[in-house]
Amino acid sequence: MASTDETGQLGQQASPFGTTPPTPPAGYAAGQGARMPRWLPRAMILALALVGLFQLGSWAFHQLTGLLINILIAFFAALAIEPAVSRMASRGMRRGLATFLVFIGLLIAIAGFITLLGSMLAGQIIKIVEDFPDYLDSVINWINAHFNTDLKRVDVQEGLLRSDWLRSYVQNSATGVLDVSAQVLGGLFQLLTITLFSFYFAADGPRLRRALCSVLPPARQAEVLRAWEIAVDKTGGYLYSRGLMALISGVAHYVLLEFLDVPYAPVLAVWVGLVSQFIPTIGTYLAGALPMLIAFTVDPWYALWVLVFVVVYQQFENYVLQPKLTAKTVDIHPAVAFGSVIAGTALLGAVGALIAIPAVATLQAFLGAYVKRYDVTDDPRVQGHRERGRGASVVTRVRSLLEGRRGVDAGEPGPQSGSGSGPGEGSTPS
Repeated sequence: MASTDETGQLGQQASPFGTTPPTPPAGYAAGQGARMPRWLPRAMILALALVGLFQLGSWAFHQLTGLLINILIAFFAALAIEPAVSRMASRGMRRGLATFLVFIGLLIAIAGFITLLGSMLAGQIIKIVEDFPDYLDSVINWINAHFNTDLKRVDVQEGLLRSDWLRSYVQNSATGVLDVSAQVLGGLFQLLTITLFSFYFAADGPRLRRALCSVLPPARQAEVLRAWEIAVDKTGGYLYSRGLMALISGVAHYVLLEFLDVPYAPVLAVWVGLVSQFIPTIGTYLAGALPMLIAFTVDPWYALWVLVFVVVYQQFENYVLQPKLTAKTVDIHPAVAFGSVIAGTALLGAVGALIAIPAVATLQAFLGAYVKRYDVTDDPRVQGHRERGRGASVVTRVRSLLEGRRGVDAGEPGPQSGSGSGPGEGSTPS
């Protein structure tokens, strides 16, 4: 074997130029590996652009959330009045004029109800203010009689007028006037926005459907039109169920208020029916507060009776009446309706609670056409019955076991004893 020096000499002789190739610098290989790839700057710019677009889209979505919710409410309002507008348009009336007449009718009904309710409420407030000293005297006399105190109305009034609580309340109310005014103006602007969008959706419904179908293939167009019709039917059914529950609630509260001889019983009954059904979440409390206030002007105990009736009727409506009527008109399971209301409230608040049931009913009816169904087997367990054969066999075994144990305790021969009662002695029973 050749030595290392000889090997090096052989390698030098094998070089084509007869010399040893130059050795690269020590940092050359590291420099080759540390060079930035050409695609990396482009990828970084693209990632930064995507992050910027996402942040911009998120900011725009949060800024436009109120407008999107108003458009959603306007869309369902347009679906609710779609049958009336279509019926008037089918008789030769222009669709815009038909929509305008429907809105005018709704506006007149709402304005008349608010005017009647406002006049009644103003008269009752004036009566409460005028009779407040008498109520205060009755309360003071009751306290003096039961607690052996010596309170006077003048002392109580002076204490209330000089209290720090009243002063702070007046100051907070004075500073909150601007906030209340801003909220009122915002609510009016929101109502105007919803009204305009719902008017355009209802008046230009066919044009909107044609514009939507023009960008879809024929198969998708049929699905969109079918979904639109389902949404109209389900929204109308939901409003029908709400109107029916408002009628039942109004009649029930009218009977109670008339029995207690509370003034303005018909108007209060209409108030309770409409507010409790068409204002979600807080509608029940708003609906029950006004009858309690009016009943308090007649007799304080009547206010307590009204409160008890409102609570009991609300439980009956939530657990008995509403699930059945909703399942009949909107054609969804009561549990699904209840869960959809909870989910809608969690997502969109009061608006979600109001439109959750028609939205879920529309989605369920639309997706039902794509679910493949099979014939159900003829099995008793499908109908909720247990197999009688298995249960009967268990009962029979237990009964026979008990009878056999009783026979052994009484000294009787068992069923397989070898007695001579057979055909021959020692014969085995077959």
